[in-house]
Amino acid sequence: MTPQAPSREPRQDRSRATRRRLLEAAIDCLASEGWSGTTVAVVAERAGVSRGAAQHHFRTREDLVTAAVEYGAEVRMRSMRARLEASAGTPLTTLEVVTMLGDLYTSPLFRAALQLWVAASSDPQLRAQVLPLEARVGREAHRLTVEALNADESIPGVRETIQATLDLVRGLGLAALLTDDSPRRTRLLTQWAKTLDTVLTPTP
Repeated sequence: MTPQAPSREPRQDRSRATRRRLLEAAIDCLASEGWSGTTVAVVAERAGVSRGAAQHHFRTREDLVTAAVEYGAEVRMRSMRARLEASAGTPLTTLEVVTMLGDLYTSPLFRAALQLWVAASSDPQLRAQVLPLEARVGREAHRLTVEALNADESIPGVRETIQATLDLVRGLGLAALLTDDSPRRTRLLTQWAKTLDTVLTPTP
């Protein structure tokens, strides 16, 4: 009787779990220590794996950090999609949508992305990796925002105003790197929601 080959699934599960721990540790490290403090060795230690295991999954720091930011963006988008699905029967108000965006763009996941952007601004090779990723994330964020607002982009000015909304929350995320300005952010988003409403539902 020929013995059965051992299942590959447990090994694959362990590999996926190790990769996820590395990505989550890299996000945490980027958000708290910045680019200069995020090395493969530091991330591996935080993830509880050996440096060799980390380099088995990610050959360079750039590969690790870019993959981590992509993973973080996917988590942010999943969170937004889940919120939309949960409120399918009761559409979110404009203020609820912009508040949700404000929360997503001031989270540790977004702070990690900001650190990568800063590093990529002066590193051509890293920038070449980051630009396609940010283009994909930007398109998905725009699409989900349109869906959340039930916006009609055929109305003049709507597309541009939604783009301005995303630029606004990114800027607020940048400001949050230096200090907790949540009261100011709340006031700005409340006023911006009123502005959005006038563009999304123009008077005849």
